[in-house]
Amino acid sequence: MPTPEIDKSGLFNEIADGQVYPHNEKWYSHLLDQYKLYVEMADRISSRRAAANSYFLSINSAILGFVGYLTSKDSNDYLWLLAIAGATLSYFWHSLIRSYKNLNTAKWLVVHKIESRLPISPYDAEWEAMGRGNNPKLYKPITHIELGVPYVFIALHAVVFFRTFPYWGYLRCGK
Repeated sequence: MPTPEIDKSGLFNEIADGQVYPHNEKWYSHLLDQYKLYVEMADRISSRRAAANSYFLSINSAILGFVGYLTSKDSNDYLWLLAIAGATLSYFWHSLIRSYKNLNTAKWLVVHKIESRLPISPYDAEWEAMGRGNNPKLYKPITHIELGVPYVFIALHAVVFFRTFPYWGYLRCGK
């Protein structure tokens, strides 16, 4: 997947002819305030991502727990529907993780560009120290793990589906 790039000309507003934005402490104060707000918003995206992961993990676990309960009661008639619902939710979960990953990538690229106009660039320096994500010995993105979890649930839901789909037995036995 291509990495998005941020064009500085689209990030920093240029002042129209005849207008002057003072390049003084007021200008730097506004830049710093906007930077702080933007970093906070980037952090909130990560919090929302964690909340979404918790939600989907809980729902999938509840579905599989309910399947286990119904299996113990010999009530297997419609478990395949729960399996389809769980696999569908897991697919949506996977898509949401990818979307959050792309959004976070873009947000942190913007943070790095803003830092290029500030006296220090702590996030860019941190990213550089971690090999910009290219050295797995220094940094392995959690997204790689996150993206695998929905597949585990899809596999578990597939097992339930193939064990409980009513016509599957007829297809296997040739009846």
